[in-house]
Amino acid sequence: MSPARRLRPVLVRYRRAATIVCYWRDGRLYLENYRTRVRVPAQLVLIQVLDAFDRWRTIRAAQRRLGGVDAPALTQLVEALSEARLLERSTASRPPAASGLGRWVSWGPEAAFFHFASRDVTFEPPALARKSQRAKARRNPPPRPIKQVRALSRIALPAPVVDASLVPTLLERRTWRRFGTEPLTLVQLATLAGLTWGVQQWVDGGVFGKIPLKTSPSGGARHSIEVYVVALDVAGLKPGLYHYRGDVHRLDLMRRGATPEEVRAFLPSQDGYGGAAALFLMTSVIPRVEWRYPSSRAYRVILLEAGHFCQTFCLVATALGLAPFCTAALADTRVEDTVGVDGVNETVLYAAGVGSRPPGVAWAPYPDTPRAPRRSVPAWKRQAK
Repeated sequence: MSPARRLRPVLVRYRRAATIVCYWRDGRLYLENYRTRVRVPAQLVLIQVLDAFDRWRTIRAAQRRLGGVDAPALTQLVEALSEARLLERSTASRPPAASGLGRWVSWGPEAAFFHFASRDVTFEPPALARKSQRAKARRNPPPRPIKQVRALSRIALPAPVVDASLVPTLLERRTWRRFGTEPLTLVQLATLAGLTWGVQQWVDGGVFGKIPLKTSPSGGARHSIEVYVVALDVAGLKPGLYHYRGDVHRLDLMRRGATPEEVRAFLPSQDGYGGAAALFLMTSVIPRVEWRYPSSRAYRVILLEAGHFCQTFCLVATALGLAPFCTAALADTRVEDTVGVDGVNETVLYAAGVGSRPPGVAWAPYPDTPRAPRRSVPAWKRQAK
């Protein structure tokens, strides 16, 4: 075979995995690839080598970048890091430029780390899980399912009142950003709170204590969601900040006074919501869920729970002929400071609000105009008629 026809040696390149994080746990520093769930104790030499492979490089190129370290030792370490999936390996003439994270890249490491690190967890068999949870409850009872606050005054609420059919309510639900001038009635506010966050029944959980049941699902019936009401324009209720007690269907006044400017500060990127009659701020009491579910996947359950409750709120408001909205665009720290929670054991997740509907419009999605977007019926609904 002529020299010209000899095969060229395969060029092997390596690149640092885009899904590596570094953190302290139990007094040790770790490196973890959260896509592969591989975790190794972090050492300075590992971090230096990974830094040298910030883009596709051969071992020789990385050796030069590292200042001429011992080649055999570097090769051995690189192969070990590749085996551990902390380094990616390619023999292609043009290795892929993309990181393999797709559009997750734009959300930075925070969202991707949580999403991928909480996938495919190992669940205990149900019988074993129940046995271990009962044993835990005997030595360490679960947190109380209802929060109590120091109240300036307590307002017992009237019973919820609503009469509506499900399908029309589902089809009518929309987000509103412009509101009428009519105040919310106390019965309407009581109906919203009672049918969304009110305890409907108690279950005797034995060693787990009394377990609340509400109109929305909650993982393991932990019901971590608490709600604080900023009342601005509610007939028969003074403006102020209230905590809703779902076990006794009551508002506890925490602070007198509330203004549209405060609502705008809570929701700084949202136009129009300062005109609402009431704002409902949902928090999660983390220990209620963590007590039963130690896996980080439980945080997914908390976020889903907040969504369940918010949809229930919007449907109840729609059934009452009101104009609801919801948003996660919150000034977290400002809200938490106002309601008096630490953002760790109890943290704000979601906001929902409501007002009366402005006259003469079927929907007001824009804060500064009565004009509504043009709507059309999808083909599947036209064909079903």
